[in-house]
Amino acid sequence: MAAEPCAIIGVLDNGAASLTPSTLARLGQAQVVIGARRTLTLCDAVLSPDTERRCLDGELGRVPAWVEKARRDGLNVAVLATGDPLCHGIAGFLIRKLGRDACEVLPNLSALQGACARLGLPWQTLHVCSVHSQDAGEWTVGATPEHGLYHFAQAARHHDLLGVYTGPANSPDRLARLLLAEGLGEAFQMSVAEKLWQPEEAIIGPLAIIEAAARRFAVPNVMILRRVQSRPGTPLFGLADHEFKQRTPDKGLITKREVRAVSLARLQLEPASVLWDIGAGSGAVGLEAARLCSGGHVYAIEKNAADVAIAEHNRSRLGVSNYTLVHGKAPARMDRWPAPDAVFIGGSGGGLAELIQLCLCRLKPHGWLVMNLVTVENLATAVATLQAVGADWDVTQLHASRSQPILRMHRLQAENPVWIVSARREAS
Repeated sequence: MAAEPCAIIGVLDNGAASLTPSTLARLGQAQVVIGARRTLTLCDAVLSPDTERRCLDGELGRVPAWVEKARRDGLNVAVLATGDPLCHGIAGFLIRKLGRDACEVLPNLSALQGACARLGLPWQTLHVCSVHSQDAGEWTVGATPEHGLYHFAQAARHHDLLGVYTGPANSPDRLARLLLAEGLGEAFQMSVAEKLWQPEEAIIGPLAIIEAAARRFAVPNVMILRRVQSRPGTPLFGLADHEFKQRTPDKGLITKREVRAVSLARLQLEPASVLWDIGAGSGAVGLEAARLCSGGHVYAIEKNAADVAIAEHNRSRLGVSNYTLVHGKAPARMDRWPAPDAVFIGGSGGGLAELIQLCLCRLKPHGWLVMNLVTVENLATAVATLQAVGADWDVTQLHASRSQPILRMHRLQAENPVWIVSARREAS
């Protein structure tokens, strides 16, 4: 007969002193106690000499089996965690593996609650992030979602108050350097709570981000970021053409607003969509898509070096972090990209037929491929290729005119007509 549910107990850095009498009693009943070396040491004095202690450092994947075996053997088992085990802690992992009925969570204060209490900061609007993981390395602009600091970079774009569980390598100074790289150095102030509930406890800050980037902090710590500069009020959709820097003297190498709006609509983007932007040019379509897909990512490629520099400038000015741009001719390096929910082709570099076939092959089921074409030759190639592969496709010709002043009146000046070719990847 199985023992009672596994107790998942939150512990603070003052050890057993942080536990309530009922939690202490529950821990005292445990015949098997699992925890990191640090938490086992913190609670060692209240454990019986006969209690089996198991260190989970480097063995996280084995913990569910350890718990199951102990319960099958009729033994009471407890897992020690830090703070609130359900806030970026081990409890969610164990409940997924063992089932809700096999676990009982006995939470404590979280370190972020403690930091906000020290700062006198109401925390109901706090957005919680965690970079308490393996060394992610320094942030580079345009990094993909695989980077360990990616989600923090995204969160800083969209929230005014952030609480961050840091790590020994992914430390507050590293996060400050990320903010500087993303042009957010003046947008925030940082406070760091060091060694909470220990004799050496200290609250550092608020600090300017440039100051925080150059100093080290005692471990363990958590970080609070408060926005001190309002977020820019840029429209989410339908940015004017002049919002984008464009190549000169070839002014106008940009997908115009009217065409951009229809193309984005045909892409059928969702908040978490992955988009490929092939022939990015000045970046107008891909960057506007990235702003629409705040939980997704845009992978862009452009063969012209001058346009790459311009697109990067536009990315920085618009404050976009979920956008990766590579300099090259498609399809080079695209084999490393994840399967897209949608693909936009603004330029093909002469290999349109091959690109269409590749994109339809890589698209997720029901994903959309949208192309902007301005020559009848490319239109013919696109239609022939889509017919040959049996795709479901359609063509829209968009011919917009814009008003221009003439004396004290206005006339309409035509923009170049564009064919918008859309094709859908059906389920396999």
